[in-house]
Amino acid sequence: MITYESIKRDETIRTYIRKADASLEALGYTEHSFAHVTHVAETAMYLLRTLNYPDRTVELTGIAGFLHDIGNLVNRTDHSQSGALMAFRILDKLGMEADELCTVVTAIGNHDEGTGVPVDAIAAALIIADKSDVRRSRVRNMNLSDFDIHDRVNYSVTKSELQISEDKHTVRLALTVDTDFGSVMDYFEIFMGRMLLCRKAAEKLDLVFKLSINDTSLI
Repeated sequence: MITYESIKRDETIRTYIRKADASLEALGYTEHSFAHVTHVAETAMYLLRTLNYPDRTVELTGIAGFLHDIGNLVNRTDHSQSGALMAFRILDKLGMEADELCTVVTAIGNHDEGTGVPVDAIAAALIIADKSDVRRSRVRNMNLSDFDIHDRVNYSVTKSELQISEDKHTVRLALTVDTDFGSVMDYFEIFMGRMLLCRKAAEKLDLVFKLSINDTSLI
């Protein structure tokens, strides 16, 4: 059976992730390599595990999370769709059963805010995990005078926590932002679409999505 751990160790997949991230680095994007995809995979797994989804569903969520950005190897534009096609080829070649293969490919193909829809629980968990990964360590360019708005916003986030409430009614993204580097308005300028998609994704999981910045609730 194909597992999250076996996917993480696969050298071909790791090469695709490295090369995809190198392309984004050349374009000036923040980090999309192993730190990002591992964070997304394990956050998405946490969401469904906490909501008591079956173990295999949680495992497939991790696989989708680890593979979700390989389409950047082709092009940043429509990377979710190209990534879904790449994942189909990889997982089919590894012998994944058709039903599971469809589930993973669907989640990857629906994770981007431009075209994505939380069509099922795995797609919803992947969306929330991906769009909530905002942190200082994703910034590559350490020359503050050259920061664009994405650098400023990510660099300004000194702490990020995503947690499901004890009653399992709410999922909250709590950010601590150093406003010397980026403002709350900067955050909303580039992330409003992502946060609205997170709200839809949370609804798919029977949750309410909440966002707080510096202990102030904003969504």
